[in-house]
Amino acid sequence: MLYKFKSQVAADVIMHKATAEELLKIIGKTPGPTGIVTAQQAPAAVAAIKAEVQRREAAGHAEAAPTNADEARAQRESDEVARQELVTLRQRAVPFIELLERSSAAGKDVVWGV
Repeated sequence: MLYKFKSQVAADVIMHKATAEELLKIIGKTPGPTGIVTAQQAPAAVAAIKAEVQRREAAGHAEAAPTNADEARAQRESDEVARQELVTLRQRAVPFIELLERSSAAGKDVVWGV
């Protein structure tokens, strides 16, 4: 399934279900077939996404050095998973953030499923 986010002032943003629902949860919206982010809600939504991006990036860089063999193995496995995640939340969120910012600046809502 795809989500298609629309606004009267910017191009549509189309996302895979998993990415869209992750972003909607971050901004406090219930994922579903239809919805709206009002122009008034958009600045807080952008701030929430940016805060989550920063939190995840800080968590990835703030790992303590492993102190034993088990921790070292777990760290290597975690590093491998991180390398496999080729597209970060920051990269996936940029089009949505831009849509929210442009829409908010113009006083227009962002909708999906309508």
